[in-house]
Amino acid sequence: MSQLFTHSRAPLLAGLVIALAPCAEAQFTAPQVELQGERGPVTVRVEVARSPEEQTRGLMYRTELAADAGMLFVYDYDAIHSFWMKNTYIPLDMIFISHDLSIVGVVENAEPMTTTSRRVDAPSRYILEVNAGFFRQHGLKIGGKVVIRGVPEVTAQ
Repeated sequence: MSQLFTHSRAPLLAGLVIALAPCAEAQFTAPQVELQGERGPVTVRVEVARSPEEQTRGLMYRTELAADAGMLFVYDYDAIHSFWMKNTYIPLDMIFISHDLSIVGVVENAEPMTTTSRRVDAPSRYILEVNAGFFRQHGLKIGGKVVIRGVPEVTAQ
């Protein structure tokens, strides 16, 4: 009798697993940012800096960054955010993104190992740091649209 009971439930359980699979996949999407450029969309795998400690450390002490990787700084508010390159060994592009997910500014080729303040004159909520030259290489423009995936704090899409 226990074998009959087990086999009669198997299709129900299989159906439940299949039905829930898309939810589980969406819930555990690795963080990434997709930017719309002149040559089509480009996707960046990102580490997310949420806490003040993570944001202060940023990409300090890194000696390399993969071509399709970056760091996304997530803030709870729009503001003029400033960054420096203290203890950062690799040159970076800093792409400033508004709450409505459009590019509002960029600092290109930020010089490593400096404490010079870098910012743009437009409020932003998210800042994406990528290798220097990324912005031009992919034909990105101010006003370009951005999609952020796998980051629960981002609600506007």
